Amino acid sequence: MALSYKARRRWSLVILLIGLPSYIAVAVWAVAQFDRPPVLLELGIYILLGLIWAIPLRFVFKGVGQADPDADD
Repeated sequence: MALSYKARRRWSLVILLIGLPSYIAVAVWAVAQFDRPPVLLELGIYILLGLIWAIPLRFVFKGVGQADPDADD
């Protein structure tokens, strides 16, 4: 089931305003539960965690910045 353009815009807004800050807070909390790793390893963990949320949701953000294809000119 494909999402309409308006639905993708709404879901992307919800994801960016609610989901992403929540995910960041959980990721920082999870890394802080262990002794702080070396800086490069910590950076790698955050990059990996950034890809883990972005890759599955890329279909929601695809084409959202473009003009509405269904809009009348």
